[in-house]
Amino acid sequence: MTEERFQKMAQSIIDGEPEEAEQLARQALASGIDPLDAINQGFVMGVNYVGQQFECGEMYLPELVMAGEAMKAALSVLEPEMARRGITRESLGTVVIGTVEGDIHDIGKTLVATMLSGSGFKVYDLGVNVPVQKFIEKARQVNADIIGISALLTTTMVKQKAVVDELKKSGLRTKIKVMVGGAPVTQSWANQIGADGTSEDAIGAVGVAKKLIGI
Repeated sequence: MTEERFQKMAQSIIDGEPEEAEQLARQALASGIDPLDAINQGFVMGVNYVGQQFECGEMYLPELVMAGEAMKAALSVLEPEMARRGITRESLGTVVIGTVEGDIHDIGKTLVATMLSGSGFKVYDLGVNVPVQKFIEKARQVNADIIGISALLTTTMVKQKAVVDELKKSGLRTKIKVMVGGAPVTQSWANQIGADGTSEDAIGAVGVAKKLIGI
């Protein structure tokens, strides 16, 4: 019976159904299923499947976005309960992520944050229009392994370089990896500003993050 519930949780992510995912998360808690098991044996299985299908061209960006929304809905129920019980997920690493100052594009950055969280990273999403110094302060505060910097405009891409430069000034650059992303961002731009990695999509970003921390 529990196995069937886990399959339904995974399916709610695959189908991109946030309301269904949230309802299943609530039902899991009500029936005594450990929230950590619900995440790892249920919902994450859906995230993994969607990622595989996206990588081989069987699923596309809209489906990935909806899967991300469904995962976020499930985590919004399960994570507070885990915090209440003092349960922590085994974390792959800590990521601070945000969209640079002057840029209010949110969807891509949020999707990357959700997929990283669903894959086992502890993620601090600073939102949009984030000043350079805020990236540094938060990364220092939470002892981040990675900073993810999104920019969707060619005019705001320079702020990604500013974050890398500020990391160097603060003496944190050797401890923290930097990922950059956004529509105008290329590998050559990442190389030029001294970032450690970039990806064209959220699933790829998870792979880059794992590689950067040696998984």
